[in-house]
Amino acid sequence: METKREQGVITLTELKEMVEKGDIETVIVAFCDMQGRLVGKRLTGRYFLEHANEGGAHFCVYLLATDMAMNTPSGFPSLGWEQGYGDWVAKPDLRTLRIIPWHEKTALVLSDAVDHQGELVEVAPRSVLKRQLARAQSLGFTLNMASELEFYLLRETYETAYAKNYADLSLAGHYNEDYHLLQGARNEPLYRQFRAHLNGAGVPIEGTKGEAGVGQHEINVYHADALEAADRHVLLKQGVKEISMQNGYAVTFMAKPDHTWTGSSSHFHVSLWDTDNQRNVFDDPAGRQYGMSAAMDHFVAGLVLHARELSLFFAPYVNSYKRYAKASWAPTHVAWGADNRTCSLRVVGKGVSKRVENRLPGADVNPYLAAAAMIAAGLDGIERQLPLPQEWRGNAYAADDIDRLSQSPARAAQPLDSLPQSLHEAIRAFEQSDWACEAFGGTVHAHYLNAARVEQRAYDQVVTDWERNRYFEQA
Repeated sequence: METKREQGVITLTELKEMVEKGDIETVIVAFCDMQGRLVGKRLTGRYFLEHANEGGAHFCVYLLATDMAMNTPSGFPSLGWEQGYGDWVAKPDLRTLRIIPWHEKTALVLSDAVDHQGELVEVAPRSVLKRQLARAQSLGFTLNMASELEFYLLRETYETAYAKNYADLSLAGHYNEDYHLLQGARNEPLYRQFRAHLNGAGVPIEGTKGEAGVGQHEINVYHADALEAADRHVLLKQGVKEISMQNGYAVTFMAKPDHTWTGSSSHFHVSLWDTDNQRNVFDDPAGRQYGMSAAMDHFVAGLVLHARELSLFFAPYVNSYKRYAKASWAPTHVAWGADNRTCSLRVVGKGVSKRVENRLPGADVNPYLAAAAMIAAGLDGIERQLPLPQEWRGNAYAADDIDRLSQSPARAAQPLDSLPQSLHEAIRAFEQSDWACEAFGGTVHAHYLNAARVEQRAYDQVVTDWERNRYFEQA
């Protein structure tokens, strides 16, 4: 497990010295909102050291009860106009204090949302993950995670894209650049900044590569414990957007920016470790042919069992479900396979790197919630010793092809569940899940169920260009 301090991560003592020397002027106190965005305040270095490093920074509670457009919808338990929208506190986690190289003389610290008694706010995404990590710890486990993030780079600014109503956008390329070094070289000056600046901010990057769409790229982060991995994920998205803005570009982490484009994923890699022995308990060289231990069997079985009912945490928006399409590199069914990219769960690695890759999340995901969902499902599999379903071999996109299945008895032995095809369907699955309510707590369950309903209702009330083109004259 990773213990070394990354480049750019600093201590409070080091921050004091840098503020005194004038090397740091601004400290950003940030926390993650429900949509996976960083929100918070920019404080002077002096004020942070005198008041906020222990006391934190106050914020209006509505920041954990809004939609994407920062509206204040009703339906959130105990959070509304009737309760007066008071304050909570962003309490800095000083282990996350780091330099932000792409901003002059700036540091940032990630925070936990706490109430005035100092207790974690239950519905805050970082709190949701911490609850599941505590559950794992009680069973003697820690978790190692890493995320891969895909995005589209555009030769636009966010302002010009907005002015065009996000139509006829200029992608930063003109052909599929998957692993393609020549096409990627066109934008390498910017990609190099991503890698260098993120490394300098304590978000260690393995590398970047072209993806399967025009102007689509991927960036991979080193593994870490699950909380640190989620912290790195939100910092990466913030950093990539801000660095792009500074260079006159725009990036989008939207799951499916256009129906003709390949969707953007955020694959999560996870392994389970024995806390005392610091051993990857997924690995068993004497196990099945893939070296999977019994613990890994049960963990993956939990992911398979609960994938549908946890879809809200892997695909949180209306657009998220348009990514799930055949032959698109995004899954369509709940299945596991060994090194099989057509499956939603892909078993890879060996020895200390033995892990499962969850291919369900899109790039629009909130990493704290996705990680918490994976842990909750996997630990349920271990606690109940759930049997591992049959591995899917071959093309999982063909799972609905009755003729093909009839010719492949091994594949047909256990029919696969389809992933939800819409947010409506995912809402129903989450709403009807007594297990999810128990695993996350009734307050969290109700809170994020309402968030999904708000998102769906906002979409349902809008008339789209597609509708006008189809129905204006001929309806």
